Amino acid sequence: MKPEIDPSGLMRWIIELSEITEVPPPAVTRVLFSKEDHAARNYVRQIAEALDLEWRVDACGNQFARWTGSNAALPAVATGSHIDAIPNAGAYDGVVGVLGSFEAIRALKAAGHQPIRSIEIITFTAEEPTRFGIGCLGSRLMSGNLSSEHAAALKDTGGKSLADWLTEQPWGGLLDSVRLEIGHYAAFIELHIEQGPLLEREGLDIGIVEKIAGPATLIARWTGNGGHAGAVLMPERCDALCAAAEMIVAVETAAKKTRSADTVATVGLCEVHPGAINSIPCDVRMGIDVRDTDIEARTQCIENIESAAHEIAERRNVELKLETLHAEPPAICDDQLVLLALESAQELGFTMRKMISRAYHDTLFMAELCPTTMLFIPCRNGWSHRPDEFSSPEQIERGTAVLANLLARAST
Repeated sequence: MKPEIDPSGLMRWIIELSEITEVPPPAVTRVLFSKEDHAARNYVRQIAEALDLEWRVDACGNQFARWTGSNAALPAVATGSHIDAIPNAGAYDGVVGVLGSFEAIRALKAAGHQPIRSIEIITFTAEEPTRFGIGCLGSRLMSGNLSSEHAAALKDTGGKSLADWLTEQPWGGLLDSVRLEIGHYAAFIELHIEQGPLLEREGLDIGIVEKIAGPATLIARWTGNGGHAGAVLMPERCDALCAAAEMIVAVETAAKKTRSADTVATVGLCEVHPGAINSIPCDVRMGIDVRDTDIEARTQCIENIESAAHEIAERRNVELKLETLHAEPPAICDDQLVLLALESAQELGFTMRKMISRAYHDTLFMAELCPTTMLFIPCRNGWSHRPDEFSSPEQIERGTAVLANLLARAST
């Protein structure tokens, strides 16, 4: 099937949504529960209503727009992404997957497609970890990866819990009701910008994701002895930042020494106290991110990081507290759905390749409920999470056309 995508209409939606932001454009900031978050949600609802789709919102704010098929009793085919944005982000991350899904349905309706299975667009709550420090809040709750009790107790930097925030939202309800049963959907497909350089570098139109790396997050806290930078001699020091500095290199080394080429490890957070140029650091809090599609390789990397951390702490006579916040399994996409995606792109005459997603998305958690895959489109220089994030109208049109073709195949 070759649905006719309207790139100008789709780009108008993307541009208008990008103008709903807490900061001056082209930067986009939309944090969960902000007035901009609510305005963006309303914008999406208006599109759904204009397309005559059934609308509902669950108790954590996940939004659902359904095109009911001729056999509504069958599990629906789902698609979608997110519209929240980290501070100083761009206009395309997540948004292409949401608005592209609406355009895909518009095009399928215009082409006279009659789905047997319903097609449902999901706009997930808080894919970005800005409010509570945890990503994919909505899909975690939907899949049961995160319990309602744990979620309700999450607190933002101001000490306000998710449960408190939810009492102020128009959708309300019990968080237990968010969880879905395995098999609730027949499939889930997410269109997304690549957030990496491979497609652009290779001159390809579409990436079809067959694996999503599983992320693990560790927090290390180093506690040494502070003191005046000029008065404490070097042999007498227990410098927490020196221990942390060794640890940063140890994390890099651990990632490079696994048997997997896909292991990555990053120290992206390093909070130093007291933070004065003339004071010896006495306390350092580090955040460590480790990812791989090979769970055994990732486990070995984490074990090597932990071993190095304890050795550094003992040798430098500093106290170490090391905890794992989460360690998610990687997702293996459904072979049949990947094949359908390849056929959908090929029918439209687009160039493509199979890919691994090293960033994780809501699809990682939807894979616990149903067969999944993702469709990637190129983005300029692989840039994302920054104001100059960009995919061209032509690239977005191609990705949306493949999505529409795939939804047509999967819903009949």
